[in-house]
Amino acid sequence: MQCVQALPRWCDNSSVINHYMFKGYKGGNKRRRSNEFLAGYDFLDTSKRRFHVYVWYNSSFSRDNGHHTMTVLRVARLVNMASTAYLNLFGGQNVEMRLEYLKEMPKAATPMRLDLTTLLDALFFTWTVQLLLPVMLTYLVYEKEQRLRLMMKMHGLKDAPYWLISYAYFLSLSTAYMMFFMISGFAIGLDIFKLNSYSIQSLFYFICMNLQIVLAFLLASFFSSVKIATVIGYIYVFGSSLLGEALLKIFIEDATFPRMWLVIMELVPGFSLYRGIYELSEYATAGRNMGKPGMRWADLNDPVNGMKDVLILMSTEWLILLLVAFLLDHRPAWKPLFLFGFLSTKHSSPSEKPNKLKRGSRRVHVDMTKPDVFQERKVVKRLLKDMDMRNMIICHNLKKVYPGKNGNPDKHAVRGLSLALRKGQCFGMLGPNGAGKTSFINMMIGLLKPTYGTAYIHGMDLRTDMNEIYANIGVCPQHDLLWETLTGREHLMFYGRMKNLTGAALTQAVEDSLKSVNLFHSGFCDKSVSKYSGGMKRRLSVAIALIGNPKVVYMDEPSTGLDSRSRNDLWSIIKRAKKDCTIILTTHLMEEAEELCDRIGIFINGNFHCIGTPNELKARYGGTRVLTITTAPEHEAAAERLLARELSPGRAARIYGGVGHAEVRAAPAGGAAGSGVRRGGGGAAGVPGAGVGRGGRDAGGRVRQGGQGGPGLRRALVVGESLAGSPAA
Repeated sequence: MQCVQALPRWCDNSSVINHYMFKGYKGGNKRRRSNEFLAGYDFLDTSKRRFHVYVWYNSSFSRDNGHHTMTVLRVARLVNMASTAYLNLFGGQNVEMRLEYLKEMPKAATPMRLDLTTLLDALFFTWTVQLLLPVMLTYLVYEKEQRLRLMMKMHGLKDAPYWLISYAYFLSLSTAYMMFFMISGFAIGLDIFKLNSYSIQSLFYFICMNLQIVLAFLLASFFSSVKIATVIGYIYVFGSSLLGEALLKIFIEDATFPRMWLVIMELVPGFSLYRGIYELSEYATAGRNMGKPGMRWADLNDPVNGMKDVLILMSTEWLILLLVAFLLDHRPAWKPLFLFGFLSTKHSSPSEKPNKLKRGSRRVHVDMTKPDVFQERKVVKRLLKDMDMRNMIICHNLKKVYPGKNGNPDKHAVRGLSLALRKGQCFGMLGPNGAGKTSFINMMIGLLKPTYGTAYIHGMDLRTDMNEIYANIGVCPQHDLLWETLTGREHLMFYGRMKNLTGAALTQAVEDSLKSVNLFHSGFCDKSVSKYSGGMKRRLSVAIALIGNPKVVYMDEPSTGLDSRSRNDLWSIIKRAKKDCTIILTTHLMEEAEELCDRIGIFINGNFHCIGTPNELKARYGGTRVLTITTAPEHEAAAERLLARELSPGRAARIYGGVGHAEVRAAPAGGAAGSGVRRGGGGAAGVPGAGVGRGGRDAGGRVRQGGQGGPGLRRALVVGESLAGSPAA
């Protein structure tokens, strides 16, 4: 060993010493050399009676030749050098003092290692864990916006199975995502995954996943637009994480901040997630620096550790939000505030009647029951009496009343409808918008409960046997409710399983359905629906309604938006299908009703105005005109006398009192039906303020006259539409 003489350098103050010591660090000089200065000393107020010294040293001292490991400079040697110099100064050259045992444990200096756990912090991991929330929220709102869930419900999928299937799918997706997240973090050496207990991490992330799924269901109840739901979802993810980093972290590290307020803030799922990841990160950092393991189960009892509170809070919140989300989803009208009378909105029950009509109004109620409608009721009563309900649809006195709100009268959507249909029949329902056709269909497929009456489908009661009925009906809605990403075959496989088809029977039923709608041989059955034309989507919707050989099929305007060729192809499919089932079809196309329907009912103001075959309706209404006169209430009697006087009894088939409706037989060529009625002008004779005109208005009232011409089914619908404006209808 060879000793060398050190070259001392005088410094004026401690700041200068610190500056030169930093230059001795490898990163503190341009030549990238370390330990140019061995140590620095500040003797402060040292005197003959007092030895007081500060020692600066660089602990990363090395020979810096690339062939030797780094060594730690011995602090004891530096102290010995200072004390020996002090004694030599005041006691002579032979006086010295040595500290033999004041030294550090020899070890190699550890190289600096960048740990991403410290760099990324809890903010990044909170973002990463929550990224699945907008995905699940978008999925749920998409099915609502596209009415796909409604379609599944019409084919028999109840709310509870839908929740169970969706929840299981989301949980599987979340589990795979979190396993990949944890395994990847462990593989790249992140201490937050390596040092902390695996069981604590697994439990924490499992509860987080379930809470996120429940939160997605809860938020989906408030959105009907995918775009808005997606934006709000990502705002929540990034906003809650940033607030956790900027606000919650400060309160966590502030020992004086009340713990109860921390718990209240952590009721927000994003904050509780941030707190849990923060605790895991802190324990991982401490474990790395101190050479200890990270968080263990025993550490949960540490009063400073917030993980125990987070686990309890998130578990409780998971169960509570699960119940709330299910109630909101299962019953959209459920409002907890209705428990308090002063906050609730008053609803009148369907049985309640308004005490007073609006002042000045007058209604004349006339029995409008036609012989064919009355005969249909008699047939229904006879069938129910004989218990002959096999292979039939029987609707008995079916009513639907929507309760009035805020003192308004009840709305009668369906008024005592009675109908009997046999297997192999196609029944067409025609009528203006708002007549009650949709309410009737919704009751028949279980979306609405009848206010009164019931229906029997092949002997199954609509009120008690809806689960069995779902397995025997098919529904083709007015608009195509399809998943754009699924193929035609996948759609039919899905709905076939809902009809209890499995195995080879399911495969065969799917192929037969695709062939029946001409989608099998073209190869489009295995392409996504997004590539289908409008006609192909419509044919697929019909195939979905017919798969599984349902006993009853409901079709709402099936040929809407199709060209003539596609419409004819669709009609051929429906004609073949009705041989083995009963079809109830709504349409506005007279040609479609004549082509497909064995019987037709004109639906007006919640009930049938007439029922019959197309030929019967054409014969009955093909040669009549409909004249409608609306007058002020005080002139109704004068209007009735005018119509009775001016229209001869041989030409006026019916006169309905109170509203001025008249059906007039078509006049022979060269004549004018109802020629005794003045056309245009300021008023009708003897009726002040009332006038009759062709398609126009005058000073006192509104006139609408039906079209003229030969027989046709369109004339029957004109009759119904004209009567729809009557309060008596």
